Amino acid sequence: MNSEELNQYIDDLLDGELSEAEFLKLEAEMHVNADARQTYYERLQLHTALFAEAAESRENVEEKVIAFPSANSYLPWFAAAAAALAFFAGGLGWQIGKSGDANVAGAPEEEPVAQGFAVIGEQSDAVWETEASLGHGDLLPSGPLRLASGIVQIDFFSGVTAIIEGDAEFEILSDMEMQVNKGKLRATVPEPAQGFQIRTSTGNLVDLGTEFALTVTPDHADMHVLNGEIEWHPVDKPMRTLIDGESLRWTASGDAVSTPADSEVIDVFDLKQHLSIRRSEKRAQWQFHVKEMKKDPRLLVHLPIDGESDNRRELINDGRSGKNGTIVRAQWAADRWGESESALDFSPTGSRVRLDVPGKHRSLTFHCWARIDSLDRWYNSLFLTDGHELHEPHWQIMQDGRLFFSVKANEARKKHGDKHIAFSPPIWTPADSGKWFHIATVYDGDVATTTHYVNGKKISHDVLPDNMRVEEVSIGAASIGNWSEPSRDDPHFAVRNLNGVIDEFAIFSAALTAEEIQKLYQIGKP
Repeated sequence: MNSEELNQYIDDLLDGELSEAEFLKLEAEMHVNADARQTYYERLQLHTALFAEAAESRENVEEKVIAFPSANSYLPWFAAAAAALAFFAGGLGWQIGKSGDANVAGAPEEEPVAQGFAVIGEQSDAVWETEASLGHGDLLPSGPLRLASGIVQIDFFSGVTAIIEGDAEFEILSDMEMQVNKGKLRATVPEPAQGFQIRTSTGNLVDLGTEFALTVTPDHADMHVLNGEIEWHPVDKPMRTLIDGESLRWTASGDAVSTPADSEVIDVFDLKQHLSIRRSEKRAQWQFHVKEMKKDPRLLVHLPIDGESDNRRELINDGRSGKNGTIVRAQWAADRWGESESALDFSPTGSRVRLDVPGKHRSLTFHCWARIDSLDRWYNSLFLTDGHELHEPHWQIMQDGRLFFSVKANEARKKHGDKHIAFSPPIWTPADSGKWFHIATVYDGDVATTTHYVNGKKISHDVLPDNMRVEEVSIGAASIGNWSEPSRDDPHFAVRNLNGVIDEFAIFSAALTAEEIQKLYQIGKP
């Protein structure tokens, strides 16, 4: 790209008049060309200065208004411009930072934050009585918690692991302290977390680097030292020390009763074995459902991604299109059930699964299970057709966590747009890194709507404008987890591969109902 063309592309981007194809070419150029990033910074400064000067020269200073195109027709280009600045701050910042002036390009972006002292490592048949449902990988919220039933493993950031059986009432106070009002608990405390403390109504248990079991009721607290040593600090009584194999019951009235270790209390916490059995049962149920799903005439593409093909670069397609997928660079990974080499990691740059989907379709439903590790690209692909030709769909995740779905309705027009983009609210934050999500999007051509679902629940519903309706959607050559551009003579390409893992992918040539989406989630969740 020569300097004149580069300047024009940057100016069009800042003015909101850059076409999608031009934008992608500029994006690729800025990825590989430091001079292009410097030029962008300089023209951004000029653009900002000119705009500020023009605003100040207006007679009515109190009514300074920026006249941008409508949000519906041009929102992605505002996001693109903002993302371009973010990319510049990150991409060029390494050069600026050498001179000690890291803020030359403007105020730094706000650093992502999360809240909590511990996460759910594993759980089985857990029923939580909280405002929000808690699952694998979730941060434990502050305040009292009640696990009505089931078993949960809690991983503290200090390194402590606590396995809790419901019915239990407790609260995480810090990464070194928790309150237990009721329930059974078994904790493993590594050496760096010595001093970990559990508060109860009758006293406080302080660990000295050990493994212990604890049962708390309104009437007493039972302690069993499995390995190491603990201190028991009862209310208004002298401290006691317990070592390997010792047990103690402390009553609400302040009486101590030495008891042998309760094997039933200890053995109930064999969570790994319990989870292994439970997951095997759930996976078997899902596999049975898949066999039934294959009979559905609407099933166009179904890739279980189970690694059963003899060819490790081929994915068997159970759908009626009959065309298998081809794996390019994506690495085999553990699936949502924990089975090794039964899902695909698309994190390496260039990773994708190539697929060809024939025919024209009035409506479509996309569904997959995905584990998102980070959203560090402007666009993060789920399923994109080669290029973006007329009547073709694009399904991806924006850097801010919103789902993006569109079908190109018209030839490119800078001012009016060539497609309607259905955005969802953000579905992902850094606190969700490593969690499995069920994601589904339904494009209903009969009523001209797009509906996004996450974990079986509808999160957004868009009605297409009349000029954006498409009678028949075509797919053709496409990629899962990336975008394959049509250019054959230019090695530069936009980085859109998903930084995460996909396990099971399907396309239906119909608009599935909310009940059917919920069933897909319930049957498929680990």
